[in-house]
Amino acid sequence: MHKIIEFIKKETILIIATVLAILSVYWVPPSSTYFSYIDWRVLGILLSLMIVMAGFQKNGLFDTIGRRLLEHTKNTAQLVGVLVFLCFFSGMLITNDVALLTFVPFAVLTLQKCRQERLMVLVLILQTIAANLGSMLTPIGNPQNLYLYNLSGMKMGEFLLLMLPYTAVAGVLLLIVIFVLSARKQKISMDACVLQEKSVDAHQRADESESRRKNVVYLVLFVFCILVVLRLLPYYLVLAAVLVVVFMMDREVFVRVDYCLLLTFISFFIFTGNMGNLPAIRDTLQSLVVGRELGIGILTSQIISNVPAALLLSGFTEDYRTLLLGVNIGGLGTLIASMASLISYKIYAQHYNRTKGIYLLWFTVANLLFLAILLITAIGMTHNIG
Repeated sequence: MHKIIEFIKKETILIIATVLAILSVYWVPPSSTYFSYIDWRVLGILLSLMIVMAGFQKNGLFDTIGRRLLEHTKNTAQLVGVLVFLCFFSGMLITNDVALLTFVPFAVLTLQKCRQERLMVLVLILQTIAANLGSMLTPIGNPQNLYLYNLSGMKMGEFLLLMLPYTAVAGVLLLIVIFVLSARKQKISMDACVLQEKSVDAHQRADESESRRKNVVYLVLFVFCILVVLRLLPYYLVLAAVLVVVFMMDREVFVRVDYCLLLTFISFFIFTGNMGNLPAIRDTLQSLVVGRELGIGILTSQIISNVPAALLLSGFTEDYRTLLLGVNIGGLGTLIASMASLISYKIYAQHYNRTKGIYLLWFTVANLLFLAILLITAIGMTHNIG
C-alpha cells in the first residue's frame, strides 16, 4: 500500500491523464481511430533521447564536465555562476529534468565541501529556473518543445529565432541576480572542494576508460537523434538503433528511463483526441483557447504543469507559436508549473527538511519575478509583431 501511495504522489499527472483518457472512452468508444491520435514520431524521438541521456548520466559525462569547469573558479560569485549556468546551457541539450537530476546533487555536494551552505537556497532555486528557461531554446530542451515543434512543422531555424529573445532575457536576468546577490563575494580555494579521489587504482582507471568508450557511442547516437529532430532521418530507424546498441552495450540504462512520461503523453493524446471528436466540447474549448494561447498556456501550466498543458491545449488551437511561449514561460510560477522543479525541491528537502518552507517561499518569489518579466517581454514582442 505504501508503494502505491508513493507512486500516486510521484506520478499524479499520469494518474490524472489516465483517468481523463478512461472517462473519455464513455463518449467515444475505442476504435482504430485511437491510433491516429498518438504522435508516434514524438514518442519515438523522446524515448531515444531519454535512453541516450540516461546513458550519459550513468557514465558520468556531466559530472566530469562540471568538475572541469569548477577547477577554474576563484570566488563564490564564480562558483554560483558556474553551478547555475551549467543547468542553463546543459538544459538546451540534455533536457531540464536531466540537467537538474545531474547538477543539483552535484551543487549540494560542492557547496558542502566548500563550506558555502549559506548559498544553498540561492543556488538550487537559480539552478531550477536556469534549467527551465535554458531548455526552452531548443526543440530537445524539454518534452513540450519537442511535441509542439513536431506538431507545428517549424524548421529548426524558425524555432530557435522564436525562442532566442526569451532565452537571452532569461540569461541576462540570471546574471544580474547572481551579480547582485554575490556582491559580498568571498575567495575560495577549489583545492578544498575536490569532489574526486586523488588516488585512483587500476580498476577505477579501467572503469573510467570503459565509461569514456560508452560515452563516445552515446554521442554518436545523440547526433542521430538530432538528425531525426531535423527531419533528416526516420525516427523508427534511429529508435531501433538506440534500442539494439544500448541493449548490447549498456542494458542497465533501460531502468533509468522515465517510461511514465511516455504513458502520460499517450493518455493525453487519447483524451484530447476524443474531446476533439465531440463538437460541443471542442467548440467550447476552442473559444476559450483561441486568441488567448499565451495567458491560457501560463495559467494551465500553473495547475497541471507545462507538459500536460501543451498536450491538452494544442488540440484546440493552431497558433502553436504563441502556445509554445505560454507553456515555456508558464514553467515558472508554482512548484508544479514545471515538474522538473520538483526535482530540486525534493533534493533540498532530503538534506534540509527543516528549512524547506524557506526554500519554497523564495522559490515562489523568484519564479514570480522571472515570470512577470518574461510575460511583459512576450506581450511587448507579440504586440510589436502584430
